[in-house]
Amino acid sequence: MNSSLFADSGAPAPAPPEWYTAHCDGGSRGNPGPAAYGAIVQDPQGLVVAHLSEFLGRQTNNFAEYSGLLAVLGWSLEHGVRSLRVISDSELMVNQMKGRYKVASPVLRPLWHEAKRRVARLERFELRHTLRDGNKEADRLANEAMDKGSGKAAEIAGQPEKGRPASQQLEGVVREGVVHLLDGDLPEGTFVTVIRRQAR
Repeated sequence: MNSSLFADSGAPAPAPPEWYTAHCDGGSRGNPGPAAYGAIVQDPQGLVVAHLSEFLGRQTNNFAEYSGLLAVLGWSLEHGVRSLRVISDSELMVNQMKGRYKVASPVLRPLWHEAKRRVARLERFELRHTLRDGNKEADRLANEAMDKGSGKAAEIAGQPEKGRPASQQLEGVVREGVVHLLDGDLPEGTFVTVIRRQAR
């Protein structure tokens, strides 16, 4: 037997990949409705190095889920991450990205294409599905972004001590089933109560 086949060649063993882990989530209140994503990114030692979130206006839940994935992919590419593991509670998105489900939606298809393009720029990529309980921090960030974007955070912060929400009265008229304000405007996603007044 030739013992040289088993001799130490002196070459160092390749270092294991340095995996970053991202938890991302997206949601909407109504489908479509006020939507946002939230995400956290952890370095190979488990330290959180990024909190990402954004209000998306009126969108679907699946649009928000893809937006969260694109956000963590974009952050990773900008910061030189080569190995990324993404954890999401969106069964649809995970299976579409893995090729198990077709992407039939014309709205989601461009997001799917862009996500595939960004994934191809990484050396290693994994996408895993988890239940909602496994994505609590990302879910919290998404909900905070929805609150801020829809004006709820400002409303809650301005509540009087008795707990009555701050309110603003605006005049408007209904034309073809749509309320048109006569003066002023409201941010996208603002919750309103309409009080009908009889004309005298």
